[in-house]
Order: sequence, then C-alpha cells, then structure tokens
Amino acid sequence: MEKPEPIGNRISQWGEGPIWVDDQLYYVDIKGQAICSYDPKSSEETEWNFDQEIGFVVGCQSGKLLYGGTNGLFFLDPDSGQSELIVDPENEMEDNRFNDGKTSPEGRVFAGTISGKREPVAKLYRLDPDRRVHIAYEPVTVSNGIVWSPDGATCYYIDTPSKEVKAFDYESDTGELVNPRAVIDTSNIQASADGMAIDVDGNLWVTMCHGGCVVHYDSQSGKEIKRIEFPAVEVTACAFGGEKMDELYVTSGIYSKGEDVHGGRLFVVRDLGVSGSVFPHYDDRL
Repeated sequence: MEKPEPIGNRISQWGEGPIWVDDQLYYVDIKGQAICSYDPKSSEETEWNFDQEIGFVVGCQSGKLLYGGTNGLFFLDPDSGQSELIVDPENEMEDNRFNDGKTSPEGRVFAGTISGKREPVAKLYRLDPDRRVHIAYEPVTVSNGIVWSPDGATCYYIDTPSKEVKAFDYESDTGELVNPRAVIDTSNIQASADGMAIDVDGNLWVTMCHGGCVVHYDSQSGKEIKRIEFPAVEVTACAFGGEKMDELYVTSGIYSKGEDVHGGRLFVVRDLGVSGSVFPHYDDRL
C-alpha cells in the first residue's frame, strides 16, 4: 500500500502548487509569501521570499521562473532574486489574487484568481508567449487545479466551490477552452477539491483539502479508483516528479482547528505503478 513520506525540513504555513522543473520540485507557501525548491538527490532546500502571497510558480524556457500572486504575474530571476512584473489584470480588485496556475502543452500559462470574498468574480486567464493576457474562462470563485490530457486535446479544471472537475476541449492553435462539461463529481467527499495532477494513462489525482487525502479518478467514467490517506488534514496540491516521473509530491498547510501531526510538510508517495509527464516551460523567448 502506498504510504506518504514527509520529506524536507520546511514547514509551510500553506504549501501549494508543486511542479517538477529541471530535476527539482518547486512549490509555494502562500501564507508564508515564498517560493520554495526541493532537490530530492541532495535534500537541499531553497526559498525566495516576497512581500505578497504567492499562488503558483512555473518554469520558463529562459531559465527564469514565472509566478502569480496578490499583485499579478511576474518573472523571477532565481539567481538574483529580482522580480519583473508582467501584468496585473485585477489590480483594481483588492480582494482577489492569483491562485493555481500551470503551463499548457505548447507553452502558454493558464492561471486563475481567487475571490477573497468567495464570490464568483474571479477568472481563469491565459498568458500567451507575446505576454498578452486573455480571459480563458469565467466566472469562477476559487480557481484551482488545471492539467491537460496526455494528447493535449482536453484540459481539466477545478473551481473548488463547484464540487466538480470540469473538462474542456483544448484548441492548441489558439489556446481556447471550449465545450465545458462536468466529468467528476466530488460532492460525496466532505472536503474541498484543490490541486490536481494527471498520469500518463489520462487519469486524475485530486487533493482533498480539509479531507487529508488524494483521490485517484478515472477521467472517463468519473469513478474513484483509489484513495491515499495522509497524516495531514490540509493536503492542498500534487504533482508527479522524480527521475522517472513516478513519484507523487504533495503539499499541505497547517491545520488551524486542532492537532495535526504533519501539517505544512511536503510529502512524496512512491510505488504508485504509474507515472506523469513533465509540464512544459513557458515560452518567454521574445
């Protein structure tokens, strides 16, 4: 049976958004206002600190990182620690910030915002290589997990309060999301669907925040394949990584309402019998 293993020494206030980039795992600590990296070979941990909450991070073809947070989308030079603003599409909405985000198969960034008032006034945005930002889908309330099928034809997406995983047909030439439909119902679980990963078989791994588990779903039937329980209540997001992309890395946050043995830790689950694929880098070579 797969057993989650706490790794690293860092305890995040609210770990999120893990992603495998250039042989390392990157993730964010939203409330801790940091981007973090973990090298499984050396166990070395690095962090970059900011004056805003950070919702996600992805890699760029130039070697930079791209992140989204309270104040918009930014490039980060990991060597100097310097940030460069790309765009802030919701600068007049003080209660909104960027939350989860990932890179599409051909190198666009899709990043969604979250409404601090938990109202449907947030959006899912698309950042093209020309650095122009477009609304990809609206309205949403708490934009979370987003992944693409192995053939790139389908995009899966979570707006947490909807209690479902949506699928879109993905038009890679334009980056448009069309034909939205619900493919997984999560309302039977007393938790909130948060981050999400996809394996090479096209099936989904969904973290259940407040529920202490990751649920493996068949993306075609919507049925649960199995469930992995964690020694942390607030599991938040997951991503495949490792040399063979067959390890599932899972972030968590600190549980504020009671005792929680490993809340805030980074976990790895091995021996899953399936692997994932590396997310492409954002094409920032202007």
